[in-house]
Amino acid sequence: MNNKIIAVDFDGTIVDDAYPKIGKPKLYAFDTLKRLESQGYRLILWTYRYGKRLDEAVEFCKENGIEFYAVNSSYAEEEFNPNEQSRKIHADYFIDDRNLGGFPGWGEIYEIINKKIEFTIENGIVYATSRRKSSSSNKQKKSFLQKLFGR
Repeated sequence: MNNKIIAVDFDGTIVDDAYPKIGKPKLYAFDTLKRLESQGYRLILWTYRYGKRLDEAVEFCKENGIEFYAVNSSYAEEEFNPNEQSRKIHADYFIDDRNLGGFPGWGEIYEIINKKIEFTIENGIVYATSRRKSSSSNKQKKSFLQKLFGR
């Protein structure tokens, strides 16, 4: 069973950005989230929203078949104290419309996660490579950091 955690933004990612209103659902957003959840991923709603606006977003997601493992926290039982901890949460993947390069779309997001695609930069060009081993080649391409630090 998969136990990876995915943190997902709401406005501009699950729905079109219409803040403070709730925008129209992004194409395949809920289908993709349901599929990832059925594969064992734990989903966290990680959004700027709070209070009544957050409650509306959580309810909207429930109405569309998604109940999150946690909301704006690393796990459901976590009690946030801004005087003692950071708002940064733990997740294996972060899906947000403010990613470098923007939001690619839910079909692409699903492929990136399932094919374990990594991105590297060489001479200012971004390359996408799969972490799954190819039967034709055992040699894996080094990432930008591996090249930088000689590993």
